[in-house]
Amino acid sequence: MAALAGKDVLLKIDDGTGVMITIGGLRTRQMTFSADAVDVTDQDSPGRWRELLGGAGARHAAISGSGLFRDGASDEAMRLGFFAGNVVTLAFIVPGYGQFKGPFCLTALAYKADHAGAALFDLTAESAGAIVFTAL
Repeated sequence: MAALAGKDVLLKIDDGTGVMITIGGLRTRQMTFSADAVDVTDQDSPGRWRELLGGAGARHAAISGSGLFRDGASDEAMRLGFFAGNVVTLAFIVPGYGQFKGPFCLTALAYKADHAGAALFDLTAESAGAIVFTAL
């Protein structure tokens, strides 16, 4: 696979009717996967080295992004989802590779503006269930 321009990576949100719409204005976007470690170290652990129990920890994903505020349909979907405390469906799409899609809770939504600059927003979302990968 050839290198991919960052602008081609998309973040989409369910508009509330089941239609996935692109979150407009994004300049940066990131998806991070994590798994909690379950420590099973005890006095019999060889050399007192930490031992971990494979596959036992909870897995989770986080999505973050920032960009230009455009006051579009996707901005409304983010605002409504955040203030209602709803779990929303997000899709993180890497063209030519795949799509990660699942339920997320919007945990932070910030708006900012500099006097001589554009209005901007930041968003953070944490997974609220299983994330499904679909190859593209």
